[in-house]
Amino acid sequence: MPFKIRAVVLVLAVIAGSLSFAHLHDLAQAAGQTGWKAWAYPVSVDLLLVCVLHRLRVDRSVTAWFWFLIALVASLGANVATAGVLDLDHVPAWLRILVAGWPALAFLGGTLLVHSPNPTADLAPAPLATTPAPDIDPESAPTPEPASAPVPEPESLAPAEPVPALPQAPAPALPPALVDHARKVADDHRVRTGSAIDTATLRARLGIPEDLAGAIVAQLA
Repeated sequence: MPFKIRAVVLVLAVIAGSLSFAHLHDLAQAAGQTGWKAWAYPVSVDLLLVCVLHRLRVDRSVTAWFWFLIALVASLGANVATAGVLDLDHVPAWLRILVAGWPALAFLGGTLLVHSPNPTADLAPAPLATTPAPDIDPESAPTPEPASAPVPEPESLAPAEPVPALPQAPAPALPPALVDHARKVADDHRVRTGSAIDTATLRARLGIPEDLAGAIVAQLA
């Protein structure tokens, strides 16, 4: 990830985390959690959410998703509650009960996530058992067989007579009109590119067979 994108993501995370932290603090304070307890409430909510997200990277079990929903509802619900949905000067009793019971619920969720078995660790291959090499008795060891006598090399054969080369096929006849047209195309190509035209380019420009294009290029060279 580029540095600029990382910086933008970091600034966004700081802003969003600060606002969410402040909303959770305000809700906890309105629900009767004063002093340091009002500041500990958003810490517990955000830490549980971070713990669940880390767990979901390696384990997508029902338990991990359940605690993810609990942490998400606690964080999102507290942020929405401070938007004027609830009267923070007269917090209802059920909300006070939820806020007061949240520390025990967060501790239970974090403990279960930490101590639940890790499926990736169970799938790790077991180490292979090494078998000691058997002791070999020198007397019972097989004796090496004597080397066989070298086989005499056969006499060199007389070199075979060279096969006469096949006569080359005669070059295709080049129509003068086609050669003149090809020369114009080659001159135009040299003016535009500064280099002589090759067989593939001439073949593509004129739509002629490759052997005929090669013969024209050789004649124009």
